[in-house]
Amino acid sequence: MIAALLKAFVVGGAICAVGQVLIDKTKLTPARILTGFVVTGVLLSAIGIYEPLVEFAGAGATVPLTGFGHLLAQGAKKAVMEDGLLGILSGGMTAASAGITAALAFGLGASLVFRHRAKA
Repeated sequence: MIAALLKAFVVGGAICAVGQVLIDKTKLTPARILTGFVVTGVLLSAIGIYEPLVEFAGAGATVPLTGFGHLLAQGAKKAVMEDGLLGILSGGMTAASAGITAALAFGLGASLVFRHRAKA
């Protein structure tokens, strides 16, 4: 169990460290970096590199945004096998629907509980 936690920590930390380096050393906006992570997850999943990383690191690879891209790619791949080319449009969103719904629900809940303050 300790080994699994250590693997997740190292891999997840490395992914986050890459993001921090991109923030510090480039002029990329955070939105572009986040989008880049999702696209990277899709591409690495498409060429078969991300699945072994998920098997090795577990949550260390699935929780960061690259894991979201991997989830979208796997959902699209499964839907294409089941529904044909129409699955490209629906598969990723179907696979990620629970996470997207949770993010929206928690965001709405936080906006109702906490008061908005203008930045000074």
